[in-house]
Amino acid sequence: MIKKIIRKLGVFQIVACWWRRQPGRSSDHMKHGKATIWDAHGKLYVFLLFIAFTFPPALKAQKINEPELINSSSQFNSSRFTTVVISETALASIVTVGLQYLWYKKYPKSKFHFFNDNNEWLQMDKLGHATTAYNISAVQYNLMRWSGVSRNTSEWIGGMTGFAYLMMIEVMDGFSKEWGFSKGDMEADFGGAGIFTAQQALWNEQKIQMRFSFHKSIFAKYNPNELGDNFLQRLIKDYNGQAYWLSFNIHSFLNKENHFPRWINADFGYGADGMTGAVINPKTANGKDIPTFDRKREFYFGIDGAFTKPSTIPYPSWINIFRIPTPVLKLKDDKITFKPFYF
Repeated sequence: MIKKIIRKLGVFQIVACWWRRQPGRSSDHMKHGKATIWDAHGKLYVFLLFIAFTFPPALKAQKINEPELINSSSQFNSSRFTTVVISETALASIVTVGLQYLWYKKYPKSKFHFFNDNNEWLQMDKLGHATTAYNISAVQYNLMRWSGVSRNTSEWIGGMTGFAYLMMIEVMDGFSKEWGFSKGDMEADFGGAGIFTAQQALWNEQKIQMRFSFHKSIFAKYNPNELGDNFLQRLIKDYNGQAYWLSFNIHSFLNKENHFPRWINADFGYGADGMTGAVINPKTANGKDIPTFDRKREFYFGIDGAFTKPSTIPYPSWINIFRIPTPVLKLKDDKITFKPFYF
């Protein structure tokens, strides 16, 4: 079951790894370009198999009442469950072996060690970790429910998957001389998975979702090795163009008889700009001078849409990762500005 996590995160994270960790980057900053990909150690697979074959006895038939899970199985569906486990196991093997040979093999190994990167990128990378862990948990949960796994079991499998997937990447980095195990990243991973699991346990729904948005920034062109030199690289590496959101479904917080539209969410976001380096901005890059930029935090408030009624199975959780471009109020340098169409 947890292997399914591998499938969902595997594709996203292998792309992230490929574009974030580009040759030619300084070792000081390489740590911060890491992406999430599963480790290839046999012990992990033994653990996953143990989880996968230990939980089924507890997967008792349970009527599924959640409206977002159309075409879900009202009883444990061994065919769907087997499909999920086999698919995740196969993709996990491809991803981990590929990462091991295409990336980690290029760099020297070391004894397990820690690395403190909490002061980098104005903590944008930490919000990225939390948001990724949250959405992995959501996808895994919905796949388990689609397979007829009980709600309580699916909650914990989803949360454990979101956390474990990213934590294993930290462990891999901990044995690499170029990087190290980041406690800050691990705490962010735990927080993101915890936000998902806690809401399912308390409300049996996600009243608050963690989302992501991106727009092209002016800063990447000054240090493309660090921030990317094409759209896909910048989507992963350029924190100046990223924003992370807590999206509150207003209807779900009101009494049951309220008539507030279910599809309207209120969003609170965080972003930053002026960053051409992880901790401080370099003066030059690739032999060219870089203008001086002030590194600034930004805060946002806006209205977003709530995707709760899917038309296909399994539930398209990936849609909820991205924020709809809508008007926002932006707070920066104690000044509030209105953006009519903000990504």
